[in-house]
Amino acid sequence: MALDNRDGVWKSGKGKGRRTPKGRQLDDTAWADVQALLGDRPRRRDLLIEFLHLIQDAYGCLSAAHLRALAEEMRLSQAEVYEVASFYAHFDIVKEEDAPPPALTIRVCDSLSCELAGAAQLKTALEDGLDPAKVRVLRAPCMGRCDTAPVLEIGHNHIDHATPEKVDAAIAAGDTHPHLPDYETFSAYQKAGGYAVLADLRANGDWEAVQDTILASGLRGLGGAGFPSGKKWGFVRGNPGPRYLAVNGDEGEPGTFKDRFYLERQPHLFLEGMLIAAWAVEAETCFIYMRDEYPAVLQILRREIKALEDAGIVAPGYIDLRRGAGAYICGEESAMIESIEGKRGIPRHRPPFVAQVGVFGRPTLVHNVETLLWVARISREGPEVLSSTEKNGRTGLRSYSVSGRVAHPGVYLLPAGSTITDIIDAAGGMAEGHVFKAYQPGGPSSGLLPASINDVPLDFDTLQPLGTFIGSAAVVVLSDQDRARDAALNMLRFFEDESCGQCTPCRVGCEKAVKLMQADAWDQPLLTDLCTAMADASICGLGQAAPNPIKLVMTHFPDEVDGSA
Repeated sequence: MALDNRDGVWKSGKGKGRRTPKGRQLDDTAWADVQALLGDRPRRRDLLIEFLHLIQDAYGCLSAAHLRALAEEMRLSQAEVYEVASFYAHFDIVKEEDAPPPALTIRVCDSLSCELAGAAQLKTALEDGLDPAKVRVLRAPCMGRCDTAPVLEIGHNHIDHATPEKVDAAIAAGDTHPHLPDYETFSAYQKAGGYAVLADLRANGDWEAVQDTILASGLRGLGGAGFPSGKKWGFVRGNPGPRYLAVNGDEGEPGTFKDRFYLERQPHLFLEGMLIAAWAVEAETCFIYMRDEYPAVLQILRREIKALEDAGIVAPGYIDLRRGAGAYICGEESAMIESIEGKRGIPRHRPPFVAQVGVFGRPTLVHNVETLLWVARISREGPEVLSSTEKNGRTGLRSYSVSGRVAHPGVYLLPAGSTITDIIDAAGGMAEGHVFKAYQPGGPSSGLLPASINDVPLDFDTLQPLGTFIGSAAVVVLSDQDRARDAALNMLRFFEDESCGQCTPCRVGCEKAVKLMQADAWDQPLLTDLCTAMADASICGLGQAAPNPIKLVMTHFPDEVDGSA
């Protein structure tokens, strides 16, 4: 039987059908913008974050039209591009109905050292004195310049010992670009014998002999975990290739700035150590993941990697420099690898470990920047360069990042057996008018210890009986003019901001802890239960260590949290 058009089965004329697919439409102008920025770069999925940086740098934000165009260009869903862009703090997403941010952004560091130096007052003064339509003032986590607190970043120019007057001068001069310090260039390093060891190893070396030398020195991972460095090589080498090396340069632990200190002075010592480790595991590519808060370091590395390529020491592209985007969690090795792959920095469940399944699912050797500096020195000078130093029953040397209430904050290379008293003495003693009260031995993850515990070496394995650890050796010193509970709250606010949100104990636990810690008297039984849940059930070290400031303040500074003070 024939169907009558009046039954609605057939339609004639224009109808009401949709002319375009559902969702945001592709804008040809925005697409052309993105294509021009990307140029002839390969449209690989792992380069998504690099491409987002290109757009952010060129336009000061990520507009909805540009995100749509980038998704089209990379053959990705808009959801994939958006979830990555929205994960990282340094990307500004602007939807159609929103106004773009002002042309200039000032980020004021609010980590513990800067807070002690008056960062909150500085931020308020800037907000009151600058036109918000022209300049945006934001709080930001540690910038790795704790020795010159308070610090801010105007554009990509860091201003040390910042004041409103210095900011006004920088704005007037248009000084918003990074300033490169004097450092040892490729030619200077090579003239001093640099890369001779690498050349000899490539020609005649035995990787197992080099591994034995590293093990004999006692070198352990200096990013915080402390795993014996040489053992990693055997684990990675024991897995079939292709293999990769990934350098963890995301030095985001507040109070830590040793990696920046060395990279701004001797970048090739690090690069040679990296290439020696890459040779040992037969890595096909070396990925350097460097935090975006270090624009000068990024510029130095780009320049010096090019020098290595021009000299024929590495093939073009063998060293792949990747730029972070403002995510502390990417200091965790598996989260860093996710970011290298162009994804959100979400820590992976383990096992498998990255030595088996790392970058692109292949065996990957992960080392910290300072660890690789020592690989180069040990390979050149022998294991004695570390193992010959002994103090308080400990062997080796440590680079301590020292800040807070000391006379001369900075990086100090001291025996690994050094106590907090030794470290304060090396930093010129306490700042004038301040009396030693407490200290953070290894970043906020390590919590706070009282001044009375001053005879314990700040090294691996010595602080665990006290409920803490050395971590990245980020030492922040507090005085009688500071409250331990306020310092702990600063640390938990940092963890609350930086939690990736993957697991409930960390995501919700940090938020609830911050609320509970603002009470005049802490609900200590409830906080204790919360700390236990976070430490036991969080996926990675962030949530597992975040309770340490709470627990140690309740243990050592009870008068500050019971409402009696």
